Amino acid sequence: MTSPSSSVAGYSAKSSSATDIGGPTGLTSEDARDRREKFGPNAMPDTSAHPLRMVLEKFWAPVPWMLEAAIALELILGKDVEAAIIAALLVFNAALGLFQESRAQATLAALRSRLALNASVRRDGVWKTLPVVELVPGDAVKLTLGGVVPADVRLVSGEVLLDQSMLTGESVPIEAGAGIQAYAGALVRRGEAVAEVMTTGARTKFGRTAELVRTAHVVSSQQQAVLRVVRNLAALNGVAIFLLVTYAYWLKMPAAEIIPLVLTAVLASIPVALPATFTLASALGARALANFGVLSTRLSAVDEAATMTVLCADKTGTLTQNALTVTTVRPMPGFDEAHVLALAAMASSDGGQDPVDSAIRSAASAKAVSESSKLMEFVPFDPTTKMSEARVQDPAGETQRVVKGAFAAVIGLTEPSSTATAMCDELEKMGLRVLAVAFGPPKSMKLTGLIALSDPPRADSAALIAELRDLGVRTVMVTGDAPATAASVAHAVGLDGAVCPPRPIPDSVSPEQFAVFAGVLPEDKYKLVKAFQKGGHTVGMCGDGANDAPALRQAQMGIAVSTATDVAKSAAGMVLTKPGLVGVVAAVKEGRVTFQRILTYTLNSVIKKIVTILFLIVGLFLTGQGILTPLLMVIVMIAGDFLAMSLTTDNVRPSPAPNVWRISSLTAAGVVMGVCQLAFCTGVLAIGHFGLMLEAGVLRTLAFITLVFSSQATIYAIRGRRHLWGPRPSLWVVVSSVADVALASTFAVVGISMAPLPIWMVAIDLAAAAVLAAILAAVKVLVFSRLRIA
Repeated sequence: MTSPSSSVAGYSAKSSSATDIGGPTGLTSEDARDRREKFGPNAMPDTSAHPLRMVLEKFWAPVPWMLEAAIALELILGKDVEAAIIAALLVFNAALGLFQESRAQATLAALRSRLALNASVRRDGVWKTLPVVELVPGDAVKLTLGGVVPADVRLVSGEVLLDQSMLTGESVPIEAGAGIQAYAGALVRRGEAVAEVMTTGARTKFGRTAELVRTAHVVSSQQQAVLRVVRNLAALNGVAIFLLVTYAYWLKMPAAEIIPLVLTAVLASIPVALPATFTLASALGARALANFGVLSTRLSAVDEAATMTVLCADKTGTLTQNALTVTTVRPMPGFDEAHVLALAAMASSDGGQDPVDSAIRSAASAKAVSESSKLMEFVPFDPTTKMSEARVQDPAGETQRVVKGAFAAVIGLTEPSSTATAMCDELEKMGLRVLAVAFGPPKSMKLTGLIALSDPPRADSAALIAELRDLGVRTVMVTGDAPATAASVAHAVGLDGAVCPPRPIPDSVSPEQFAVFAGVLPEDKYKLVKAFQKGGHTVGMCGDGANDAPALRQAQMGIAVSTATDVAKSAAGMVLTKPGLVGVVAAVKEGRVTFQRILTYTLNSVIKKIVTILFLIVGLFLTGQGILTPLLMVIVMIAGDFLAMSLTTDNVRPSPAPNVWRISSLTAAGVVMGVCQLAFCTGVLAIGHFGLMLEAGVLRTLAFITLVFSSQATIYAIRGRRHLWGPRPSLWVVVSSVADVALASTFAVVGISMAPLPIWMVAIDLAAAAVLAAILAAVKVLVFSRLRIA
């Protein structure tokens, strides 16, 4: 009778998974090169919009409509020059939007090129990991859990569970075995198989469908908030225009004067550069994050990072080094370390990307066994059963079953062992990942030993978690590992708190209750994200596997870690190219910087629109005539709205806590600050009209420079959240301010498109605006503190 150690299945280089049996032999590099020349690369057709359509879209939106209406009114009045200037402004705005959009798309294209998906391909008789773009018909590819089917293929061996809902609309994944065709883009939910590539690129079903599919535009929370501000502002301006027309009619002003007044009011309410500013700010943020190894697959993800309050961090590869190695092997009586590792290797995938299987096969190859067995069938790891298994034929010709997986799952197939249980608890308390291996006839298996793997914490994890805590972001660990193992790593990285034991995630759980969620199944991650969101949190979710995709999509901030599978990368808004949390910290800081820049520009736009429209009403009441002409209003728009876009480059401090859009507070602050600026403009206008007795043309010039100078004073007053001083303005902000003041002063003194104004009067007005900046800064401190604008 043979001893257990001699009858077990040994591991040898000749052993291979069953998915290799009967599979295609693949192509040689030369054959693949010839076919690539014939069929082209395995790339999807370009589905981007036609350039002409992109141009036309820039003229078909609310802001262009308002400018186009202004052009029509100018032509009706016979003012061809003014109409031409507004038309040029319309074209410039469209060109600017196209330029920023193309820059943003170029940035995304460059970033996505670094996210090229890979496939396991048999070339020249060996399995290689190659970019999917290099696949050609006839290639042999391996489909594994977490992967995307890289082309239209036909399965030749093995079995997989395929989710083809994105292609066929089927709500339930299908079981696919030999002879079944799978389509490019399908997700492998379970199993492993070898398939032969049938069609690639544009000839695949996905390629043909891609011509008709356009990705839906996702509006970020910031953009939604700003749209509400603009909508409210437009309603206010509508009321103001009604009052203007009513009072002008009461004064019996002729229609030739009322129409330009209405035209000026319409121009005053147009947020010309607002859309391009948001795109520019997000694009600049995305480009800055790329330097930190963070790839923004959606520009809106930069905005969302600023509002994140909770980060659900995966343990492996995020908080740890993701360098699993076998550190301890504890064989049971009758077995030795070499045979335990050999058995575990037989139940491990060959050619896949599972780090556990790779570590075990690597350790097994270093410990030779005396006898070799033949692998007959391999069943990949199933997250539901938490096991993988193999059917082997030992040297004696007997069929045996080998099972490798979580201790609790494997021990259920064997006789209970208090010694093994104590041994497992001891290893898990040391922070090790413990797997059990069982072997024998299917109905009478024996526990052969335990394998402990170590994935130590990253050296920077503790410091980065502490930094996130200081930024107001609570980090919780979400892992499928055992509670003892998770708790050990959590303590090492500074996540001290309660450990939520393995159980269904309740709907009312909060991140403050637990620091660690252990034994979490993939579907529970999705429930956990929803539970946190139900509690009012903005959730960031780190993930790496295909089963993490639902949670990554559900989270406001889906983050695919550096080792993520193709599915996780496609579901996330950001992809980390470097291990650890350093990219997440950078995303939070850069997101908050972007938020502050957008907030300043938005608040400045709110104040400016309120002041301009009310200034027109006050001017009409004081002087009985329009104090600004449409042409002057156009110059104000050019000198103000577009030059103020430099705020997207300003030096700002990221907020110390997660950002929240408070629309009512923002509007209230705009009204208060706007009233202060309006009081200044009204005072100057009153002095010019009643004190200096300026004639109408000169008074309009004075109103023009007062509006320009006071707007610059407001920008410098509100760009900091506390005092007038703080981070020095960026070079572009200073240059744009100098250009704005110089342009307005030159036009006023020389008399370009307006009546000339004495230079001493321009200088006094500018000095008064500097005093206004100091006053507004003092008011700002009180207003921002009261309204909690930080």
